[in-house]
Amino acid sequence: MTEFLHQPGFFGTNANMAADLTLSMSLLVMLILSFGFYLARKGRYEGHKWVQTSGVLLNVVLVLWIMLLPYRDFILRDQGGPREPIFYYVTMLHAGVGLLAFLLGNFVVLRAHKLVPKALQFNNYKLFMRTAYTLYFLTTLLGISVYYVWYVVSANPPTF
Repeated sequence: MTEFLHQPGFFGTNANMAADLTLSMSLLVMLILSFGFYLARKGRYEGHKWVQTSGVLLNVVLVLWIMLLPYRDFILRDQGGPREPIFYYVTMLHAGVGLLAFLLGNFVVLRAHKLVPKALQFNNYKLFMRTAYTLYFLTTLLGISVYYVWYVVSANPPTF
């Protein structure tokens, strides 16, 4: 499996297969969440709940399995660095907004399934869900920027 993930990616950039799969999965998460948003607009709330839950769970796997280690290695430990300042800035911005999206999105899903204490429950679903969706959307755009900076314009792209 390791050999497969470390071979050149399929987008034709300096990225490996793991990075190209990460970008593809991130776009898939955004498509799933957008479809869930569509279902809510059509009043299909039960379907909406399960589609959003699926998107958020896929995102949990994506973040915990694929994103934390490169952040630790290439930003916190500066493995293979130093690099251009934009490399660090865009990645840290993506991580900050992504952390907010991750926490709020997971909280909304837990609340939808009645898995949070009564004191933490909210009634204004639209505000919380739309905020989480907006943060996920912004995080996806920033993730595309990270990919572009790391693997298209960087003179010293990370390798892992």
